[in-house]
Amino acid sequence: MSATTHLKSLFKDQYNPDNFFLIAGPCVVEDEALLMHVAEKVSGICKRLNIPYIFKASYRKANRTSINSFSGVGDVEGLDLLQKVKETFDLPVTTDIHSAAEAAMAAAYVDILQIPAFLCRQTDILIAAAETGKVVNVKKGQFVSGEAMKFAVEKVKNAGNEKVWLTERGTTFGYQDLVVDYRNIPIMREHGVPVIMDCTHSLQQPNQTSGVTGGNPKLISTIAKAAIATGADGLFIETHPDPACAKSDGANMLHLDLLEGLLEDLVRIREVVR
Repeated sequence: MSATTHLKSLFKDQYNPDNFFLIAGPCVVEDEALLMHVAEKVSGICKRLNIPYIFKASYRKANRTSINSFSGVGDVEGLDLLQKVKETFDLPVTTDIHSAAEAAMAAAYVDILQIPAFLCRQTDILIAAAETGKVVNVKKGQFVSGEAMKFAVEKVKNAGNEKVWLTERGTTFGYQDLVVDYRNIPIMREHGVPVIMDCTHSLQQPNQTSGVTGGNPKLISTIAKAAIATGADGLFIETHPDPACAKSDGANMLHLDLLEGLLEDLVRIREVVR
């Protein structure tokens, strides 16, 4: 199945080959009200701007720095809420998984399985995700080159699944910062798969002594604009109506009220590039 074919199948009436697609939502499932509010607002904006939209929230966060960090409302409860978003707004939805055992469980509820960056080389997880038949979105490890991500693509395809995406999310720069090498976007597109730019996690400032990851959200628009200019097929943006009170990754999320203006700018940039 070609990338065009499976994107068309995934987005249905939303499909727009002339625009980028958007993966957006809060970092983690906090409660039903938050998910419904974000999904309603973002889907409305994307319909107006003709941007294909995927709702994102993690039903569980396994990769937390501190034992005291929020990890979720419960696996089944979180997945049920994602399915409710999917059915209420007729949207594809995605969540990340953290082990091979989670793949089949999550696949019963969502359309895209996201493989966290730290796990991009874990063969058992990639194969288990591939065997569900869902789209597998593999985030490039902070320690991996764009060229080397061809091996992740091969693992998914060799398991019989052609529906694989790659996401750039920055490269480790010292202990507490990341940098984005935009060469990775065209390099990873050469692997024959859609490439997404994670505009929020690429601005994380990890390994803080507080045990809570920091971030630099004022540069989200810069990351996003450069990604569109260098040919990204999609953008990943975590967003929240009150990032300061978010239960995960609030330090690098985009305030929901700022999303519409940014997307308007990005659509204009895409038109120029195209």
